[in-house]
Amino acid sequence: MKNTIHSDTTAIGFQIAPMIDVVFVIMLFFMVMTGSVKVERELKAQLPDPGHPAKLIKFPVEEITIGIGEDGTVTMNEQEFDTPKDKALPVLTRSLIRAQESSKRQNQKVLVTLQAEEQASYERIIDVLNAMHKAGIQNVTFTVGSETTF
Repeated sequence: MKNTIHSDTTAIGFQIAPMIDVVFVIMLFFMVMTGSVKVERELKAQLPDPGHPAKLIKFPVEEITIGIGEDGTVTMNEQEFDTPKDKALPVLTRSLIRAQESSKRQNQKVLVTLQAEEQASYERIIDVLNAMHKAGIQNVTFTVGSETTF
């Protein structure tokens, strides 16, 4: 007589008990987290009365774009100023001073965007910054490389 172990293959099926456990854990998580939700509050803001117009906000009128080329050329609003070898940039400095004085009379700021090409020398960028300092311009934005338009 041979001893043979015979096992029947039984289908395990879908176990519902672990699924109920997971649902209870998720439900517990959301119940705990509900207490920590921040309640939005109303901000007390007083709007201006239409009968008394508030002081109007003035937007800057003077927006200047200064370009610095790889060869040292300096342009202001696409107009070339001074020579590439002129370190003091007297014409650019005078133009910036006039723009600053004009904006000051109108109680506005001058905004300057400095666009330097990728291979422009740092020394030339410092020359332009010195000219802006002499003019008293403080609002400067820098961009590097050429702008591409599509």
